[in-house]
Amino acid sequence: MSLLNSFIEINDQFISLGKFWIPVEKVHNFLSKLLTITVIIIIMYVIVKVGTKIIDKFIKKQSKMKISLDEKKANTLGALLKSILRYTVYFFGIASILTQIVGPISLTFAGIGGVAIGFAGQNFVKDIINGFFILFEDQFAVGDYISIEDKAGIVDSIGLRLTKIKDFNGDLHLIPNGSINKVTNHSRGDMRVLVDVDIAYEEDIDNAIEVLNLVCENFKTHENMVDGPRVIGVTAFKESGVTIRVLGKAKSMSQWECENSLRREIKKALDINKIEIPYPKRMFINHSSFSNKSKGEEKINND
Repeated sequence: MSLLNSFIEINDQFISLGKFWIPVEKVHNFLSKLLTITVIIIIMYVIVKVGTKIIDKFIKKQSKMKISLDEKKANTLGALLKSILRYTVYFFGIASILTQIVGPISLTFAGIGGVAIGFAGQNFVKDIINGFFILFEDQFAVGDYISIEDKAGIVDSIGLRLTKIKDFNGDLHLIPNGSINKVTNHSRGDMRVLVDVDIAYEEDIDNAIEVLNLVCENFKTHENMVDGPRVIGVTAFKESGVTIRVLGKAKSMSQWECENSLRREIKKALDINKIEIPYPKRMFINHSSFSNKSKGEEKINND
């Protein structure tokens, strides 16, 4: 303690740190600015957290209003509002922190800084502008299944700068809006349901089509089917069987589930009606019996 007292000396105007003398006023100003910056950071954190919760509650309640958005557009609006909230809070928070560090920012300094930021952040500005047009033109929404170049997946969120899509492997892709030039939206409109059924050549093709028609008629009541399904007819002759195609339309993003369910119902119907599906068949030749037969024939010939 005595060593510390000998290193630090305090009087009314200066604080001594060894050989260095620091004015008490500067120390007070430094601690005051440090405290102010800490408070600003805490306020930024609280505003973002509270604002995010308010936006989430608003998005949930808007579905019960007289004029409301569908779920995808509501989620997209929520993601946009959160993005605007974060950028606004960060902008004013950083400006306030810089004011504490360098003093009041003059218009000239702000103009020079704005030009410098403009040159340095051209990609950032491009991302925001392109993100605005993506949202304004409703190119895609949260929950849509889209393809952006070689990336495909479900839109997880849309911000002013980034679009996040999650593929079916669970990988999350972060794509800057400024780099999005071509988008394929697979979720707008009804989706095709296609099932190819192979029937063995030995089976009666008319009977097989009749069974499939009955399955399709029953499957039309599926909650996600929009049109059909119906039997198109024979579409191919394969090595071991005939291909019959079944085609229909389902609600967006439900086509895979409908195809799987339709295949299951078709398999059940084929089994009940004992209609064979072609499968690889192998013929086994007993070489030992063939050899014994050859020896017998040879003996007879010798006799």
